[in-house]
Amino acid sequence: MSEHPIFSEEMREIVESFVVETREIFEDLETDLLQLEKNPTDRQLVDKIFRAVHTVKGTSGFLSLEQLSLLAHHFEDVLNRLRRGTLAFDPSMMDVLFEAFDRMKLLLQQVIDRKLQPIALESTLQKLQAVATGQPVASQPKVSPEAPVTVSAPAAQPLSETSPSNAGGDGALAQREQNTETIRVEVRRLDNLMDLVGELVLGRNRLLQLLSDLHNGANGEVMRELADTTAQIDFITTELQSAVMHTRMVQIGRVFNKFPRLVRDLAREFNKQIELVIEGEETELDKSLIEEISDPLVHLIRNAADHGIEDPETRRARGKPPTGRIRLAAAQEGNHIVIEVEDDGAGIDPQKLKAKAVEKQLITEKEAAEMSDREALELIFRAGFSTAQRVSKVSGRGVGMDVVKTNITKLNGTISIHSVPGQGTRFTLKLPLTLAIIQSLLVRVARETFAIPLHTVIEVVKLERGMVYSIKGREVVRLRDTVIPLLRIGEMLQVPEWQYRPERSYAVIIGIAHHRLGLIVDDLVGQKEIVIKPLGAYLKKVPGIAGSTILGDGRVVMILDIGELVRQASHQLRNGQRIRETVMA
Repeated sequence: MSEHPIFSEEMREIVESFVVETREIFEDLETDLLQLEKNPTDRQLVDKIFRAVHTVKGTSGFLSLEQLSLLAHHFEDVLNRLRRGTLAFDPSMMDVLFEAFDRMKLLLQQVIDRKLQPIALESTLQKLQAVATGQPVASQPKVSPEAPVTVSAPAAQPLSETSPSNAGGDGALAQREQNTETIRVEVRRLDNLMDLVGELVLGRNRLLQLLSDLHNGANGEVMRELADTTAQIDFITTELQSAVMHTRMVQIGRVFNKFPRLVRDLAREFNKQIELVIEGEETELDKSLIEEISDPLVHLIRNAADHGIEDPETRRARGKPPTGRIRLAAAQEGNHIVIEVEDDGAGIDPQKLKAKAVEKQLITEKEAAEMSDREALELIFRAGFSTAQRVSKVSGRGVGMDVVKTNITKLNGTISIHSVPGQGTRFTLKLPLTLAIIQSLLVRVARETFAIPLHTVIEVVKLERGMVYSIKGREVVRLRDTVIPLLRIGEMLQVPEWQYRPERSYAVIIGIAHHRLGLIVDDLVGQKEIVIKPLGAYLKKVPGIAGSTILGDGRVVMILDIGELVRQASHQLRNGQRIRETVMA
């Protein structure tokens, strides 16, 4: 079977523009349909939705995407009658409109995947025709009158006028102003630019190293010129790096905007009343991170709606308002983005978590007895852990949480949980602004140098006699009444010629969520901004190594995978394995 003509090289740019434009339209359209359900008398909103669907009908018709054009045409007919007042709004029609919208998204995805094939549209088209003529349509899923859906989300931004029939006047002026302020750039070009900036940062590091080397025996005038040049390149590189990073930044609202629809559908499925509150949707994040955090957030919100928020009757019995509340918030803190998913539902009982973990043989009864409530909540991230009492379309709280944590850790991020039984649960995600360039702490182990992501470093401690001792065969250090397990990096990574000299070592205390771990190193080299380089297919699966970088003197340095190190240390602790029993006398 030959490829569709729209996928020819001559049509490539046109199709790419169609996909980008239609995606943007669909992002606004989903929010606008939710607003229409709440405000059916808003004539301007109906006009806006009509123009969006009209644009999709026109552009898809031009590309001979017959099913998408046909579906948009019937969708448009309903909206046209609503805007003219010849059709009265009925809440039941929203299920049909959302069904049609989902089919439109599916057809667009076929274009993105370059796999066009007919889908069953007859039922959806019949429903749209029935709605347009005012005939009753049985909608699924049904919701009892006791469970209305309330979704609070930020008002949608005005849709740019892309239809030729709507050009002119104030709308055209606004569009021209928007075009002068924004530009659409292919991501692959930005990725290439980011790589070049990374090389420039490496060059700056090289200059800084040369400057240090020339301090001995160099001409004073040459030294001054070299210092000035280095300072200039340092300044320009920093500015260029910042500019490129901001070019790649997109608002996290692009991810958040999909959740009002998700919460609406979940509330109807579980016969609950749920209000979604979105905060900080204007917070910016690197595009590569935006694409990666979507699935973890979907999972957290689905679980909050299913197993966090109680049904209206239960909430009333507990003295709560019948409408549950899920809060999705984002904010920038320094070089990191903090995202919170919080609900005011039933919360999580640490004692029940312990009992379930013992039942599943994830921990022993003795370990459960010694475990604090905070540590018990962390059990939720164990693989295979679940407290679900029933099977549904939505996994029980705990199913897949280990995958959520793994995905966040891969992004050099952390996830933590706080819960109060009867009051609710809050998940906090902390992510770097970008994955390309990070601040690091360079440490030395024997003759090898390693980089530790600085955002995971809590403090550095010089080890002295009497500080390190053994508990149940595990080497630990006591800091301010807190016992922190230690991990010998030289031994774990099998560094050649490494010998453990306790009195000449440092402990770099790192933290992931509530976990703390001390990495034993020989010396501290210093703090440095580094460019992360992938390891390639042969080395990317080396345990404990997340990537590499190149220093100013040309040396290749491995970047430690802190999340993996913490996971391995926790695994050893759970299984009673000993790194080596050593007590500092």
